Amino acid sequence: MAIFQVRQAATGAILWTGGAADEQQALDAMAREAGYTDFAAIPESLRSTKVDRLNLG
Repeated sequence: MAIFQVRQAATGAILWTGGAADEQQALDAMAREAGYTDFAAIPESLRSTKVDRLNLG
């Protein structure tokens, strides 16, 4: 398991930091903390904004 940080690309705001097996699981974990079932459940208008996924090791 690696540590990932998900940031909003436009502002650099950190949206989520935590452990995940890969980038997709990191996005799903971020979405669950925001109250969604997974990243795919986030409305398209929000998912279409670019996010950076950084593997911190």
